[in-house]
Amino acid sequence: MLIRTRTVSRPAIDGQLAALAGERVCCSEFTYRRGTEVFGEGEEAEYVYQIVSGAIRTYKLLCDGRRQINSFHLPGDLFGLENGAVHRFTAEAVVQTRVRITSRRHLLDSIEHEEEGRASLLTLVTRNLQHAENHMLLLGRKRSVEKVAAFLLEMDRRQDHPYVMSLPMSRRDIADYLGLTLETVSRALSTLRDDHMLRFDGQTQRKLVLLDRKGLAQLDA
Repeated sequence: MLIRTRTVSRPAIDGQLAALAGERVCCSEFTYRRGTEVFGEGEEAEYVYQIVSGAIRTYKLLCDGRRQINSFHLPGDLFGLENGAVHRFTAEAVVQTRVRITSRRHLLDSIEHEEEGRASLLTLVTRNLQHAENHMLLLGRKRSVEKVAAFLLEMDRRQDHPYVMSLPMSRRDIADYLGLTLETVSRALSTLRDDHMLRFDGQTQRKLVLLDRKGLAQLDA
């Protein structure tokens, strides 16, 4: 599962983990190869994870064998913190990904006695609920081009509006996140390109320049 381990623990110096506990919680660093499972649905939720580099997808396999991705986690993001004893989703590395890992119990004990940490936890829970609500609306009411536009704007916001946006996930991943087919995602991206709302940067088509954020936002409205 792991290809490298840093045995020296270090404080959580940035990202959501730092906002929760700062230097009160120490972490170990692990690196996962692309496609490697970090934890499985139903496994005991002993640890909490923060991404240093790379990306993680969390998903469920539906009864008909289809995969529904519920979230993509990017550098600085916290994942794996559950309100129950087991994980509700499976987590996999989208690309080679380095993470910090800390004990869930240690983290919660640290937060319990710190007012600032409790406030940060409430903010994190609220943000996760908002994401779940937005994703539910995205799956239920939007046409395919609108779904893809909303996804691009989400990634743009989470990457702080870069000039060239790099998408670590494949089109298959995007399709499984949006509840679409691979072919439909490809057609929607081509439509947005032909409408001069984006252009591809390079041959892989995983790097995009958003040319018309206002137009994308109108599609997402």
